[in-house]
Amino acid sequence: MVVVAWHRLAALELHEAAGFLAYKRSGLRDVFLREAERCVAAIAEHPEAGQLIGSIVRRRMLRRFPYAILYCADDSEMRILAVMHVRRRPAYWPDRLDPEPNTSR
Repeated sequence: MVVVAWHRLAALELHEAAGFLAYKRSGLRDVFLREAERCVAAIAEHPEAGQLIGSIVRRRMLRRFPYAILYCADDSEMRILAVMHVRRRPAYWPDRLDPEPNTSR
């Protein structure tokens, strides 16, 4: 079983995006969080399925939302690096590849 570790800023991005969506429309927050959970579960099951966007970083798009989950994975761990809005600042996350203590959402 693959351990999922969240970069602390990726976890923050997830919750900030959910809060923004809740502000836009009632109920959208929960739909977004369920989709993010589905996407993370799919990544954990098939980590190689995400689009390779660097030497080790992969991207998986969320359905219905302009967000992507950026991650790197090996046989034992999947590290979520960013929950990125795909139309804003596309290259802000590379410094997150440096080791950081594991966090949970």
